[in-house]
Amino acid sequence: MLQGLRTVVYPVSNLDQAKQWYAAVLGQEPYFAEPFYVGFNVGGYELGLDPDGVAAAPGGPVAYWGVPDAAAAYDQLLALGAEAHEAVREVGGGILLGTVRDPFGNLLGVIQNPHFSLPPQS
Repeated sequence: MLQGLRTVVYPVSNLDQAKQWYAAVLGQEPYFAEPFYVGFNVGGYELGLDPDGVAAAPGGPVAYWGVPDAAAAYDQLLALGAEAHEAVREVGGGILLGTVRDPFGNLLGVIQNPHFSLPPQS
């Protein structure tokens, strides 16, 4: 039934600030930007920003985004203004993950997983 991560939508209180911050984090501008929603294409997956979103839990959803170096990504997020939440740690099998809280209160996770790869595109 589930085919893999496609979109993660973060609720934000200030869409313009969130768009700028995520553009800096991702090193790219959004592919879709309207007053009601902003979407970034991140390696074939979507990171969305919703100014009217209501978080299902405190801090909103937690999504883990694949990175080649979890420690470096974590440090870069902190340098861009995120707050430390859970430091990068190994959770088994060489998999490293950590979470930060973005400037808008959402948890943002990074994962370095040597066992996961996207299927080849045809």
